[in-house]
Amino acid sequence: MRAIMAGLLLTGAPLMAQTAATDDPYIWLEDKDGAKALAWVEAENAKTLPRLENDPRYRTFYDEAVAIAAAEDRIPYPDQRGGRILNFWRDTANPHGLWRATTAASYATAAPEWTTLLDLDALGKAEGKTWVWKGATCLQPEERRCLVSLSVGGEDAVTVREFDLATGTFVAGGFDLPISKQDVAWIDKDTIAVARDWGQGTLTQSGYPFVVKTLKRGQPLDRAHEVSRGAASDQGSSGATTLTDAQGHHATLLYRYKTFFGSEKSLLTDRGAVALPIPPEVTPVGMVAGRVLFQTSEDWTPEGAATIPAGALVSVTLDDLGNGGALAPHVVFQPGPRQSIDGVATTKDTVILAYSDNVRGRAAVYTPTATGWSARPIALPDNVSIGIASSTDRSNQAFLDVTGFLTPSSLWTLDAATGAVAAVKTTPARFDAAQDVVEQYEATSSDGTKIPYFIVHRKGIKLDGTTPTIMTAYGGFEVSMTPYYSGTTGKLWLERGGSFVLANIRGGGEFGPKWHEAGRKTKRQIIYDDFASIAEDLFARGLTSKARLGIYGGSNGGLLMGVAFNQHPDLWKAVVIQVPLLDMLRYEQIQAGASWVDEYGSVSNPEERAFLEKISPYQNLKKGVAYPEPFIWTTTKDDRVGPQHARKFAARMNEYGLPYLFYEDTAGGHSGDADIKQGARLQALQMVYFSQKLMGPVAD
Repeated sequence: MRAIMAGLLLTGAPLMAQTAATDDPYIWLEDKDGAKALAWVEAENAKTLPRLENDPRYRTFYDEAVAIAAAEDRIPYPDQRGGRILNFWRDTANPHGLWRATTAASYATAAPEWTTLLDLDALGKAEGKTWVWKGATCLQPEERRCLVSLSVGGEDAVTVREFDLATGTFVAGGFDLPISKQDVAWIDKDTIAVARDWGQGTLTQSGYPFVVKTLKRGQPLDRAHEVSRGAASDQGSSGATTLTDAQGHHATLLYRYKTFFGSEKSLLTDRGAVALPIPPEVTPVGMVAGRVLFQTSEDWTPEGAATIPAGALVSVTLDDLGNGGALAPHVVFQPGPRQSIDGVATTKDTVILAYSDNVRGRAAVYTPTATGWSARPIALPDNVSIGIASSTDRSNQAFLDVTGFLTPSSLWTLDAATGAVAAVKTTPARFDAAQDVVEQYEATSSDGTKIPYFIVHRKGIKLDGTTPTIMTAYGGFEVSMTPYYSGTTGKLWLERGGSFVLANIRGGGEFGPKWHEAGRKTKRQIIYDDFASIAEDLFARGLTSKARLGIYGGSNGGLLMGVAFNQHPDLWKAVVIQVPLLDMLRYEQIQAGASWVDEYGSVSNPEERAFLEKISPYQNLKKGVAYPEPFIWTTTKDDRVGPQHARKFAARMNEYGLPYLFYEDTAGGHSGDADIKQGARLQALQMVYFSQKLMGPVAD
């Protein structure tokens, strides 16, 4: 629900929303799949694509991006299930992907022997659909039966079908749920918990389900039994999570997101759902040895106990949860002021924790003891990001992903029982980084806060502001931006003498929940100030200049780009605005927008509306301003943010006689990567744009 972002009118907002719509000459572009709107899109694409695709650099960029994305020697990331290694794989021969399996022994070799479980391209051809993989959840502990989620064209709405890993086929007469934005969890081999569109009056104002029911094998949807009900005014989705461990403990937790970040939680028992005394922004993340793990995004003061700060990892015994009384959480990990949790996973006997220390990756293993938990740090490379690639309750073997700006991603095995680690697979270098260096600096924002950022550039560059530089950030939803290896950015940009900047602005989670909280709702201007302060710091250090700086971001990062475009048009030469929110006075009425009021505020609140009016990119465009020419791109299949924002922003720029480039891809959903070629095309288009703006024309 909150990994990246999750309409009807909000209660109390109809008059304001109707006024905004009445004053909007481009409201017709909100008809996402309407013939008139799509004809406008086709005309805009016809103007933009020749400008970018006819550049002699385009074909090279596209071919290089495809080669990197489809490389046969990239790491096949593991998913440990049922004693085997599963993997989802896309390449040029299988653009929509193969779900496949191999043995642990074979996976350890340089060339594993894979057995195809599900071929999405073949399935799509047989069924006349463009199926996009959206993951699978498997029944514990056997991990033979899985609920596979498939999307048409990349939308968030999915169909769910039961799949048998042993036979490699969909289960005849098994669970088969028609398309909906939905959440599913196994309860036992013949029962699942489902939150979905159950018919009229069962979706929130942003299109997410608020009713959870249990469904028995062979039972039609209209016979499912309701176990939890939210309300249409909820900002998020209801759903269920089933936690298990190697010791045989089992718990199904139901949640209701009354706000985007906060949920009411209950335990599903034979007596029905039992409410749990857990704060809204405290989230279950796993269970081991009968201890349920929770991550706190707000302070928690249990009855009769000391306050547990936001950002911590704590455990509560399953017995205590089931008893319905006061809880006695035990702190597993409490971060320092420059630390934050990046990931939590459980093994047979331990908990693996990945965390950041001043935006540098660290990892540790925690083992339950009679009195609490013991900690063991894991020795891994420094100045990288560390992620948990795979773990399993069947053993203490896990896989970690280690990556950095100039360090090709590598896969490490971890024996969580002993702490032993070893690198087992490494991505070959996709670009020549021998002449590059990574540096971390801090800029001073408008309130005096130090804001860190990374810059990757050629060694020994002249500090005279002449280096072409692209900068990105996200700045929202407690999402951290940490170092990562991008072969495409390296090949298409760094190799050609450009620099890359990753900005760790507020709104994200780089330094825990407080870093996020500092930029929520009407405090959001500080996020935009942070971003601008980094640009100014780059100029002051001579790392680049206004004439050589480009910026890009998507989704909430697209909103950041829109605000930066309006507030500081003189700071950047190039701006790429990807799948963005831009009309902040109507965002609650577009696609899933109403679910994000907890992040942005609502027009139904006078103070929040006043702030949104000040920063909304669509409403704050002005005639006669010397804006840089932006490249705005989106996708028709995006059913989360939607293409409406980007369309209207481009239409308003056209009305004002302002230069712009607009492109809308007809597939790909919010992520814009329904297949390898689509992702490569968008990368190539973007890099051509940056090259034209920041490096100039190709030499004759």
